[in-house]
Amino acid sequence: MTFAFMLLSTLSLAEPNWVEAHTLLLEGRGWTDVAAPYDRLPARAEKLVRPDVWNLSRNSAGLCARFVTGAHSLRCQWTLLSTNLDMPHMPATGVSGVDLYARLQGGWRFVANGRPTAQTNEAEWGLPAGASEYRLYLPLYNGVSSVKLAVPEGQTLSAAQPSATRPVVVYGTSIAQGGCASRPGLAAVAMAGRRLDVPTINLGFSGNGRSEPEVADLLAELNPSVFVLDPLWNMSPDEVSARIPPFVRRLRAARPATPILLVEDSQVYNQVPTGKGRLLRGIMDTLKAEGLTGLYFLSAEGMLGIDGEGTVDGCHPNDLGFARQAEAYIKALAPLLPQP
Repeated sequence: MTFAFMLLSTLSLAEPNWVEAHTLLLEGRGWTDVAAPYDRLPARAEKLVRPDVWNLSRNSAGLCARFVTGAHSLRCQWTLLSTNLDMPHMPATGVSGVDLYARLQGGWRFVANGRPTAQTNEAEWGLPAGASEYRLYLPLYNGVSSVKLAVPEGQTLSAAQPSATRPVVVYGTSIAQGGCASRPGLAAVAMAGRRLDVPTINLGFSGNGRSEPEVADLLAELNPSVFVLDPLWNMSPDEVSARIPPFVRRLRAARPATPILLVEDSQVYNQVPTGKGRLLRGIMDTLKAEGLTGLYFLSAEGMLGIDGEGTVDGCHPNDLGFARQAEAYIKALAPLLPQP
């Protein structure tokens, strides 16, 4: 079954009634005590974590507004925190763009991407008939001060119902954050969430997923269905040995029954395990020998494929690599989630 969506070339709303996206259902934010609506960490974290982690937490990676409407078109306006719209190896559509998806028969389907050209941007899209719900993914490597939505006069726009399933929390590096997806909905964490129909909280911090104890304490405040730990790319072998065991112990002490999935560092040429991967496998054995339960392991075997085509630079996945990584995540997470 195919879907055809028309990008409207003219703006039909003379005086739109704008709705701020965070007043709808904002999925993917783990805390409510935030300094700004689209932050990923609570305001108090600014004094707890390193400045680089705090600054990256202002990126809106993984956040999405979920809503319902019967309108035939949707207008979107978003204002970015940074004027840096793209990166040398990642397009503006992924760094600073927004992605609209519709829930149709058969699951979530892509509708349109909002392409950024300035700090404040606006787009209008035609909407498919028969959609029961929409989700708008926010930028992966930029932050937003405002995201506004509007539908034609006489139509309604309201919050979707929240999921009955607790979210999956993913902690990691630039790869978890979404570098270098061509648009926000193609990050592996987002794809896995749609396929499993479970909320996700993306706590990927580019270059800074180093498993510090203060970050572990913040994660332990959350009550997810599963914790996913995928930080190895940002850690030295010594840091893996010194930091991963106490990080896992802190989560287990706070959430005795929550599954914890440890993920190896993926390699474009499928060199598995890496040196750090071998360390992680040993840590897994040690923690189990200590009596920690509910620990699971995701091998990087085949995670980016075996053809060498899965990255933009030998490290960061391209869209093909993310699709393959999402499949690995889905296979590992599905048996760990609460069953209906």
